[in-house]
Amino acid sequence: MASSPLLVALAMVASSCFLAVSGQKFNAIYSFGDSMSDTGNLCVNGPPAGLTLTQPPYGETFFGRATCRCSDGRLVVDFLAEKFGLPLLKPSKQGGADFKKGANMAIIGATTMGSSFFQSLGVGDKIWNNGPLDTQIQWFQNLLPSVCGSSCKTYLSKSLFVLGELGGNDYNAQLFGGYTPEQAAGQSPTIVDAIGAGAEKLIGLGAMYIVIPGVLPVGCFPIYLTLYQTSNAGDYDQYGCLKRFNALSSRHNSLLQSKVTSLQSKYPYAKIMYADFYSHVFDMVKSPASYGFSTNLRACCGAGGGKYNYQNGARCGMSGASACGNPSSSLSWDGIHLTEAAYKKIADGWVNGPYCHPAILS
Repeated sequence: MASSPLLVALAMVASSCFLAVSGQKFNAIYSFGDSMSDTGNLCVNGPPAGLTLTQPPYGETFFGRATCRCSDGRLVVDFLAEKFGLPLLKPSKQGGADFKKGANMAIIGATTMGSSFFQSLGVGDKIWNNGPLDTQIQWFQNLLPSVCGSSCKTYLSKSLFVLGELGGNDYNAQLFGGYTPEQAAGQSPTIVDAIGAGAEKLIGLGAMYIVIPGVLPVGCFPIYLTLYQTSNAGDYDQYGCLKRFNALSSRHNSLLQSKVTSLQSKYPYAKIMYADFYSHVFDMVKSPASYGFSTNLRACCGAGGGKYNYQNGARCGMSGASACGNPSSSLSWDGIHLTEAAYKKIADGWVNGPYCHPAILS
């Protein structure tokens, strides 16, 4: 039986809609955040003295050399760029670069809040890098004349924005400054509000596609497991993670999800996505073998220190430290950051789901 003209037309519309979604094209990616995303900003003008991530074996898996990325290879933003046929993001501080296809404002050590916030808490000495979110947005605005001239809203409406991960260093400053996880959680509403305000600034500039990641389950990370280890079994969950620190992350993420929901209602014409960093990484901790990992709570790169292969005085990149034979079999790279293999899986979970709500391609 021949198809009716109406059915054919409907099929063509459905097909074109599907292609528009599944084959989403962005003309650029613009990224903001901290060491989970920095592709070189901290090192553009020469790395700070003693910065270990400029030494091998950082970068060995993909680049064959250290690139100022906190991993053995690529990061989530690198995989997103590859997925959408864009070049790897150049650091925004790289002079003379062409940023029309994207730029990375993220910088290692970045916080959401500015220095006055930490000074008010008495932990200002724990902040060593002046690259908070507002500053990164200003860096981005400084690039716009060379990127899109006078038609920026149109150009940026077809770009993908990744706003984070942000918040981790805001809590690190407090925790390393003597605050308990419960005390640090008291600042979560302020930190989350600042992330939401940052998203609104980008929307005001023309952003229509924004991914806002939550923070990670830091209670499962070798640095925390080493620095805050206790003899009380009750402090750990069944997977070996510190419960109080993961509760801090969960508190932040719960508030952030509510903030994203509010933004989605306020700006229905934009696609604002919550990327669930926490759940995906925690699933890798719970079931490492299903993700191809043989180790989940032990750093791949270090000097063999203790149960978690992490020592502050012998970190990855320092004398005496080395990488495991197969980084792709590890979740944690240096005890603080993840391996390229983990970042690839995370990027896939954001693009296709189920760890981004809604998924980038949906």
